[in-house]
Amino acid sequence: MEAWKTEEKLEILDRRFQILSCKQEQEPLTADDAEEPTGSFNYTESIQSSRIGAEMAAAPETPQLATEIKPDKPKTANRAAALFSAWVRDLVISLAISAFIIVFLYQPVKVEGTSMMPSLDDQERIFINKFVYRIEPIQHGDIVVFRYPRDPAKSFIKRVIGVAGDHVRITDGRVYLNGKLLVEDYVPHAYQDDRSYADVVVPPDSYFVLGDHRSLSNDSRDFGPVDSSYIYGKAVFGYWPVDKMGRLR
Repeated sequence: MEAWKTEEKLEILDRRFQILSCKQEQEPLTADDAEEPTGSFNYTESIQSSRIGAEMAAAPETPQLATEIKPDKPKTANRAAALFSAWVRDLVISLAISAFIIVFLYQPVKVEGTSMMPSLDDQERIFINKFVYRIEPIQHGDIVVFRYPRDPAKSFIKRVIGVAGDHVRITDGRVYLNGKLLVEDYVPHAYQDDRSYADVVVPPDSYFVLGDHRSLSNDSRDFGPVDSSYIYGKAVFGYWPVDKMGRLR
């Protein structure tokens, strides 16, 4: 029975092949199709080839693993952003520290005038400590910055000669503190004058101040002792010009 079916199938295929051959003979051939077939046609090989081709076509394709391509992260941009953020942070911290120092601790100021020569020259730049007198008292010899009692909009810088309760007297330019001649090595002979000032007791919370350049200074000899409320800083360090850089005394 199976042999008969096979023969029947072969006959059907033979008829189809003859029909196709007839159609090909009627159609004109191009130059690419004018090759003569070589060898004899093998129906069995054709059927086997057709079956193999059909099986290959029907066979499911092996799924290929998809390769995931991840885009490179913008490392350069992230690094630049991180550096900029760190720079801004450091700048803000520096400004905050500087503001704290200037407001509460040190402030740069410029000396205008010659009344404190030779200790301080005109246009010299110095730092004043605005906090120090909150923790310690004003002492003899301190160079202080204060608002001018007759015009608080102006600031003066002088040296403290007497504190509250001291007796101060000036005779022919020589200063006596509590009856004793005051040794002032910061006043060269060329900067002295011969003015006198009657004995005075420095009032409470007040200070008697003089400029080191006695012949050119407007000080307590003219406007009297200075109340402590006018004093807001101590000159501590000179930074310009460079040849005078250092601690003030």
